[in-house]
Amino acid sequence: MPAMLLAFCVCLLLASPSLGVPLGEPHKRVRNKLLLVSFDGFRWDYDRDVDTPNLDIMAQDGVRATYVTPPFITITSPAHFTLLTGRYIENHGVIHNMWFNTTTQEKKQYYMTQFVDEWWDNGSLPIWITAQRQGLKAGSLHFPGTASLYQGEKVQVGEMEPIFYNHSNETAWHEKVDKVMGSWFSEQDLDFVSLYFGEPDSTGHKYGPDSPQRREMVKQVDRTVGYIRQAAQKHGLTDRLNIIITADHGMTTVLRNGLVKEIIISKIPGFSFKDIKFQLLDYGPIGMLLPKEGMLEKVYNALKGAHPNLHVYKKEDMPSYLHYSNHPRILPIVLFADPGFVINGLFPVQFNKGEHGFDNQAMDMKPFFRAVGPDFHRNLVVGPFETVHVYPLMCHLLGITPEVNDGSVDATRHLLASFKDSSPAERSEQGAVSRALIGLGAVAGFLALVFVVAVSHSTYKRRRGNRSCEGGVDTEEKDGISTQTSF
Repeated sequence: MPAMLLAFCVCLLLASPSLGVPLGEPHKRVRNKLLLVSFDGFRWDYDRDVDTPNLDIMAQDGVRATYVTPPFITITSPAHFTLLTGRYIENHGVIHNMWFNTTTQEKKQYYMTQFVDEWWDNGSLPIWITAQRQGLKAGSLHFPGTASLYQGEKVQVGEMEPIFYNHSNETAWHEKVDKVMGSWFSEQDLDFVSLYFGEPDSTGHKYGPDSPQRREMVKQVDRTVGYIRQAAQKHGLTDRLNIIITADHGMTTVLRNGLVKEIIISKIPGFSFKDIKFQLLDYGPIGMLLPKEGMLEKVYNALKGAHPNLHVYKKEDMPSYLHYSNHPRILPIVLFADPGFVINGLFPVQFNKGEHGFDNQAMDMKPFFRAVGPDFHRNLVVGPFETVHVYPLMCHLLGITPEVNDGSVDATRHLLASFKDSSPAERSEQGAVSRALIGLGAVAGFLALVFVVAVSHSTYKRRRGNRSCEGGVDTEEKDGISTQTSF
């Protein structure tokens, strides 16, 4: 029986590679820290007309994407929450920068909306909460969504900027970096931090994306990227900190009256604000309307085709690639303009020279993406991908199980140093070899089993024959003993 058991074990080991250690199996990955940085409104090509030595060095030391595609609508809070959750806007529910209530007619601007828990807490958990629930420590500095509770939990270490915060102060930027690297990562040993800078968005709005002021701000961003990496080195974090730097959206130049026919909703024939219960207009190129009961078709028909650069949809008819229809907060009529145009309500009240919020397929809406650290390739340029995929990438880097999301780590796996690419032919050949090895293992296991069983059976027969001979002598002896006892 011991021989049979040994044979069975040998067979299993040979025939089932999953019970052994496969060739080339990587060692258990060490979890490194992760910093997510957002420079609001940094368009994908902003480094092309400015000298950016620190961004260039970061690209050489790590990974650069040609661009990334944000979710629609391409505005700050919704796009940042996609980075944090890996969900399209219609799924995570933060559909606008502004909280609003169609019954009371209330609206809250961007900053005050940061403190409205129910606006953010829609069932989609940001990565901070997921990481904390799985034993990690997380922090967030000025990142949209930081101030809110999620299912009763907050980010472990978090700060929101004051209401009148100067987003362009470079000294304040350095102080933020020092806090994250020195206090949060080094002293408090946080595993993940999200860090937000409000530029070059503000400058792009005020002066336009093609202005010298924007170019100067990009230089400041570049200096800050250098400062971030220097601070990581100063605190001994370089070899155990992955850094992802990206943005929420891009920016485009606004076309003004005299150059184009502006979009003014009140001047459209057949349209009346008397037919509207609630409106969200005068917010760049996007708008939403809630018609009064029975007025939906009238309002829709008046607006549809009224301006060559205005797109009007019933929410259920929104183009599927925009992923902006399947949420109750999205109002029945959605408006968005072509790049360069803004939507005015009663009369023009928007004076920004640069704007975003447009179709996410427009190149001017694409942000940039850089990544560097021990888990990333070096000197690698990759093609574009959607920012919805950044979340599963971050979960992979942190070694945590992601929540339900719309992204895939497969979309960014090639950024990682552990990923070894191969051609389809190589993958096919590797698969064939693997299957052949498994088949050979199974055959070898079967032959080993047959051999051991045969040997065991032969041994068993010899022992049985020996026992038979020994059994005759024993009987005679026993008979003799028995006779003597009788005598």
